[in-house]
Amino acid sequence: MTPASDTGVARPRVEGDRELEILEATLEVLADVGYDRLTMDAVATRARASKATLYRRWNGKVTLVIDALIAVKSPPVLPDTGNLREDLIASFCGMGGLTDERSVDTFASVLTAITRDAEFAAAFRREVIGPKAEASRTIFARAKARGEIPADVDLDLLSPALAGIVLHRMYLMGEMPDEALITRVIDQIILPAATRPVAAAPTEKETT
Repeated sequence: MTPASDTGVARPRVEGDRELEILEATLEVLADVGYDRLTMDAVATRARASKATLYRRWNGKVTLVIDALIAVKSPPVLPDTGNLREDLIASFCGMGGLTDERSVDTFASVLTAITRDAEFAAAFRREVIGPKAEASRTIFARAKARGEIPADVDLDLLSPALAGIVLHRMYLMGEMPDEALITRVIDQIILPAATRPVAAAPTEKETT
């Protein structure tokens, strides 16, 4: 992302180690106060930079925080073991997955912003969640192509289900995710749902 000024002229970049220092400072402030209370002033102070330095690279806290989140995220794991269960375990456990404590903590720090700040929510879903969601969908699409799951399974409905269930248990039930929990959800919910035949929709005659 290279934000542009109001006149459409690209801003000079803050690059290299200095950029990484600012992004790391952003994550530190994010962890301390959350997205809602994070300010460019606070990041500049933590990074020992001027606010003007930040605005030469980022046009506001949305782009700054998104770049910081992207900078620390590992590329989505896209295993191809030939087995849906093993692919899901490999993808959702470990660095960048649901067992990665830093990733989970970072998600918690922006959770309220997703519901309150439409601009941030759109950027977060596109830049941060999007690649992981696409990787998950690819895993299920490969399983469908191999014949492991029925051809009429709705991948748009199924592929986000694992993360949704685990995050629900974490935020609403207080159960921190680990490999054992993720494996139980895969074995007891995801795989049975993925492999069972899809019931045909009732006909008009059957509903009357």
